[in-house]
Amino acid sequence: MDLLPSGEPQTTSKPPPARPDRRGAFRLLFFALLVIGAGNTMVANAVLPPLARELALPDWTVGAIFSLSAICWSAMSLFWGGLSGRIGRRPVAVIGLAGYAVSMTLFGLSAMAALAGWLSSWPVIFACFLISRTIFGLTGSGTSPAAQAYVADRTRPDERTVEIASLTSGFSFGAVAGPAVAATLVAWFGLVSPFFVAAALAATMAWLVATRLPEHRDPDASAGIRPPTRGLWRQPHVWPFLVYGVTVSFATGIIVQTFPFALMDKLSVDGPEASGYIAVATTMAGMATILAQLVLIPRLEPTTRSLMIWGGVAFGLGILLVAPSATIAPLVLAQFAVGLGQGLARAGFASGASLAVKPEEQGAVAGLVISSNGVGFIISPVFGPFLYESVSQTAPFIIGGGLMLAISVFIALHLPRTTP
Repeated sequence: MDLLPSGEPQTTSKPPPARPDRRGAFRLLFFALLVIGAGNTMVANAVLPPLARELALPDWTVGAIFSLSAICWSAMSLFWGGLSGRIGRRPVAVIGLAGYAVSMTLFGLSAMAALAGWLSSWPVIFACFLISRTIFGLTGSGTSPAAQAYVADRTRPDERTVEIASLTSGFSFGAVAGPAVAATLVAWFGLVSPFFVAAALAATMAWLVATRLPEHRDPDASAGIRPPTRGLWRQPHVWPFLVYGVTVSFATGIIVQTFPFALMDKLSVDGPEASGYIAVATTMAGMATILAQLVLIPRLEPTTRSLMIWGGVAFGLGILLVAPSATIAPLVLAQFAVGLGQGLARAGFASGASLAVKPEEQGAVAGLVISSNGVGFIISPVFGPFLYESVSQTAPFIIGGGLMLAISVFIALHLPRTTP
């Protein structure tokens, strides 16, 4: 034993045990969410609206497809988040990716049959699309809560905001790549090709997560959806984050489901040409989200409260800007503001909710956070595509933008400045 000059024994403190698998595991989950994000923007933004117009489906059917899927997503996210605490994060993440692959495959087959004339009635086409997307809501909703809980299990509170932002930026990378890839695929191979590409990528990621993701956390039969996590959503330290998340989800549903139709009508374009314009605008939104989550948050290290307030303001102003815009430049600028706001806001309320609960409640709160991401989509078709088509083409954007500004004020007044 070495001695200090004073004659006292020198003690050597051991560094914390290395976790060489953590960074690789986080990166794998990043790519899993990237695939889901790319597939979502392929379908929601770049493919389904032009496809619906091509098949003479009413505009409201696009919103309805996502609405039913959102109901299933919101209900099942709670289940999957709890189950990931009982059987492990990895198997639940795999189930989600596999279910997503099945959903995209069925969507593509239904679209092929409709374009070929084998499905001639629009209600039948609508039903096929509805069933295909519902499968994603039921099973694909497992990956996100499992991934978020996986990261929460393996991070300290002081690093969780940055790590969750980094994880969710995978979805944002997908949002950037999705419309651009979809536009290219549509131009080369037709409107249905993005469905099958998304399905193949999801199936590949399911296999990689199943075989490569380390799972050192033993399943806990007492964790998940059982007490004390039951009723967690009502706790005063949790519900403000969930209310904020539902509002963000509602506003997102409005802009995602209505913006493509607004762009097509404002610019008088449709079909593959519309996909190209939509790809430009939504790619800009995705790039802004990446800027927020991978550059601004790590460098500025803001509190979750600040992220929610300023993210909500940017998001709301971006939605409002769509209403008066009549050319591509302001529409792209609006999407940039939307993407920037979403990147800040989602990282803020997801990490804030995680920091507000105990370690054994991480799976449950992750399920609640992901569920809140889908709840708004349940009613957004009424205030988005339906209102746009039947009442006013500006009303959806005024409602969505106004709500985001209002919830930002609520967070500023309700959450204390000491919120981490």
